[in-house]
Parts: sequence; structure tokens; C-alpha cells
Amino acid sequence: MRRALIVIRLAALFLGAALTASPAFAFSRVKDLVDVQGIRDNMLLGYGLVVGLNGTGDSLKNAPFTQASIQSILERLGTNTRGQVMQTKDVAAVMVTANLPAFAGQGTKIDVSVSAMGDAKNLQGGTLLVTPLLGADGSVYALGQGPVAIGGFSAQGDAGSVTRGVPTAGRISNGATVEKETGFTLASMSSLKLSLRNPDLTTATRIASAIDAYLGGKVATAIDPSNIALAVPANYTGGVMGLLTDIEQVKVDPDQPAKVIIDENSGVIVMGADVRISTIAIAQGNLTIRVQETPQVSQPAPFSNTGTTEVVPRTSIQIDDSKGNKMTVLHPGVSLQSMVDGLNALGVGPRDIISILQAIKAAGALQADIQVIG
Repeated sequence: MRRALIVIRLAALFLGAALTASPAFAFSRVKDLVDVQGIRDNMLLGYGLVVGLNGTGDSLKNAPFTQASIQSILERLGTNTRGQVMQTKDVAAVMVTANLPAFAGQGTKIDVSVSAMGDAKNLQGGTLLVTPLLGADGSVYALGQGPVAIGGFSAQGDAGSVTRGVPTAGRISNGATVEKETGFTLASMSSLKLSLRNPDLTTATRIASAIDAYLGGKVATAIDPSNIALAVPANYTGGVMGLLTDIEQVKVDPDQPAKVIIDENSGVIVMGADVRISTIAIAQGNLTIRVQETPQVSQPAPFSNTGTTEVVPRTSIQIDDSKGNKMTVLHPGVSLQSMVDGLNALGVGPRDIISILQAIKAAGALQADIQVIG
């Protein structure tokens, strides 16, 4: 009886190990795979002045737009400086950028980024004057103002200087107030469109099928690899917001094409799990010739009247033809792990692997797309 119990426990242990070792599906939520068209950030842009700099602002001689801006803002405040020479270096012209979130209401605070336009050396300690932030349609959607916080610093002396980070760019947390809403109304829409962040035909079809199965009817339709049309059912509990909230939690196993990404500048290689290769033999080796000159001085015998001191050349030549390297055969349907193990067995580095992958692709044995970046 005890022996039978031990056998049962061992069988359960091996079964659990087998289930653990089996590949699991990489299910992801729909909200992590798609974006709802219309729900997006809007980029804002503005031009302003940062004041209060300790002599690290624009030199007005090299930045005439800064002087014109100073004169314009002083005139609005009742001070006329036209025709006068300005020599202040405590002001810098900057570009102000921000992202207006979807459905941001009036009075909402958003962060802004500030970047110098002229020859200012440092924005530390500066304060951004009130700056209108415009959208692509030319309307003012927010007003920015506040002290600038920079992430770098710069210090210098008579014989040296040190700079860390970028002292001519900074950020103002909650530095802008939304003055105008985008006007996009989600609740009144009768149909929606979901856009895949990574377009794929199989993934789009799976998402549409999963949504239909969850809702129990034909609601979603994959119209192309990037978009899914979604009809809002009449009298759905919670309306559009309730529908999106429910389908966002639906889990789908996304698919991806076999692709190899290569960054030749840094030697980084990223390969998808579905990369396969056909039967192919790989050999890697380089011919290296090292020539080393070690000249020696030849001295004549002591008290010699005819001998002279001469330099005798000595040349050492070494040839490395990589005879130790072997040819590796990769069999059909090899997985990513097997291919990497095979290449590592050759003792090759990332740079050589890049050349090998390109050669395999040229031979037609790599069943994946190669994308070179950098």
C-alpha cells in the first residue's frame, strides 16, 4: 500500500513538471493591444520667455527675437523700450510643449516642457511667463506659467568646465491650465473603431472573435489588419463607456510575424519566437595575419677598427586561419533557442551573428523578415 502511494506521488510530480514545462499562451488584455480611435492626446505648442536667469540667458545681440519679445511684452505692460539698447542676459526665449490628454476638462493641470531657442547656457532658477499653448487648429487650449526645473547642471572656472545633463531644457510639473476642451463626445457615438498598436491580420481576427464570444453576438468586425469596427449594441448597460470597460478585460492570444531586428550600431539582435530556418550549414572563420617588427642593434666586437653599429630588422609573422572553427548544420524547423545555441557553439559574437543572419536570409533559408535599424 505504501509503495503504491509513493508511485502515485511520483506520477503526480512528473505530471506537474510536464504541465509546467509545456508552453503557455501569452494572453493579453484587449486594452493592452488596441487604441480607441478618437481617444488620444493632443500636442500643444507655444513660444514664451523665461526670466530670472543669473546671467545665463540669451545674448540679445545673437538672439534678436528675444529682444523683440521683451519689447513686445513690456509694451503690453505699459513700458515703451523701442529704440533703446538692451544688454540683459537674464532672459531666454523658449519653446513650450505639452500633451493635452483626452477628455481633459477646463481647469485641469498638465505638465509642460521648456526648451531654449537661443544661445542661453542654463535655465536653472528661471520662471516661465504666461504662455499660450496652441493646438494644430491654432486655438489656445492651455496657458503655461511657473518655475522651471532642470535635470542637469553646468559649472565652469577659469581653466575648466563641467556639464551634466541638458541645462537648457526643463520641465514644469502642473505648469499649464487647460482653458478649452477638445469637444470630443464619446457617449453619443453609435459605432467605434479599435486600432491595433501592432497591426496583424491574425490578431485582429482573434480580437473580433473574442469580443463577439464575450458579448454573445456579432458586434465586432476586423476590417483590416489595423482596425476593428465595433457596433455599440442598443440599450447596452452603461452605454459606450460600459461596453469599452467590459471588452477591455477580454483576453486574447496575440500573434506576431517572424521578424529579426538588427541594430548594426550597437550590435543588438532581437528575434521573435516564431523565427525558423531551413536546413543549412554554417561555418564562420577569418584569416588573420599579424606582423610584428622587433628590430635589434648589432654591436661590433670590442676594440674593432672596421666594425660599425647597425640596426638589424627582426620580423615575426603569425597566421590565424581559424582552423579550430567547425561547421554547424542547422536542421529544418529549428527554433529560436536552437539557432542561438548553434551560433554560440561556433564562438561567434553579435557582430558576426548579424553577418551570418544576413547570409542565411540571402540563401533563402531564414523564414523571417530582417529589419535593420540604426
